[in-house]
Amino acid sequence: QHRKSAQHLLVMVKTTYSYVQDTSLIPTIAVTLWIGLNAFNVYLLAYLVIFATKTQGIVIIGLCMASLLLPRKFLGKWGTMVGNFSAAGAAKYFGIQVTFEDEDAVRNCTGAAPIFASEPHDILPYNLFAFNRCLNIIPEEVGQTLKGLVTGAVYKIPFMRQVYSWNETEPVDKKSFRYHLKNRKAVVFVPGGVQEVIMLDPNRPQDLVLYLKSRKGFIKLALENGNPIIPVFCFGLDKSYGYWIPRGNFFNQMSRTIGFVPLVFWGRFGIPFGIPRATRLHNVIGKPIEIPCEGSEVKNESVEKYHALFLTEMEALFERHKEAEGYGDRKLKIS
Repeated sequence: QHRKSAQHLLVMVKTTYSYVQDTSLIPTIAVTLWIGLNAFNVYLLAYLVIFATKTQGIVIIGLCMASLLLPRKFLGKWGTMVGNFSAAGAAKYFGIQVTFEDEDAVRNCTGAAPIFASEPHDILPYNLFAFNRCLNIIPEEVGQTLKGLVTGAVYKIPFMRQVYSWNETEPVDKKSFRYHLKNRKAVVFVPGGVQEVIMLDPNRPQDLVLYLKSRKGFIKLALENGNPIIPVFCFGLDKSYGYWIPRGNFFNQMSRTIGFVPLVFWGRFGIPFGIPRATRLHNVIGKPIEIPCEGSEVKNESVEKYHALFLTEMEALFERHKEAEGYGDRKLKIS
């Protein structure tokens, strides 16, 4: 179970939930069942192309086709149990910490479902698992219907489409976004998206680049229903993987088209495409930004106003916590 502590700072109450880090066998298996599927699929494909006999090839292709044809949640509660096991194990593996700058303000977001906008994306934004309702970290009034919205590409990949669904995620498209907000269901997503992966530069490790200046669609969706926007910053995520990213306009365009960046990355034990290093993660959740409801007649000036406010609040959130998290020499660059 997580531990809870509270600290009074001026008129703001900071609440922190934390797990003791445990990188032993069971938490490692839990993370492998989820994030380890990247390596599983890559190596399965390599085996199919290079080593598989005709019979083995038929079996592998058949299993992949079955995964693609079966519903994403076909195992029902058993699949949810697997997802909960992965999330609970990940909380221990990463020794997750979640700090609310004002938990009561988040708890009171019951009139309209909030949008948790989390940064950075880095190689994989797996820190979103901390919003899984099985962990009971997000206040119940908000957290019990909360969904993580991630790139739709994962739902087109065998096996990953089921496992990510069991982990309380949905595709991050406008239709899904609007559906959840209209039905008063909170969402968490990474507005910077895969473009932030393209902008990673190993020669400038002091820079933390957020691709947010042109990301205004979620602001407009929030204005349609008056959904509060809550900035979230994850410290430690950028220490998870080493990587090599192919450069050039061709690869940049490919990344935007397919929804992920074709790159090589390595984590724990140096295994390519494997699970992340067991680095501690700290999600810091800022105070909700109140958004008015403008219905179907959203004004452009409102989008610009609240987008600018979001950028200001995200940067301020990082600045308030960077020293305590050992990021004092790091520079946040919003592009």
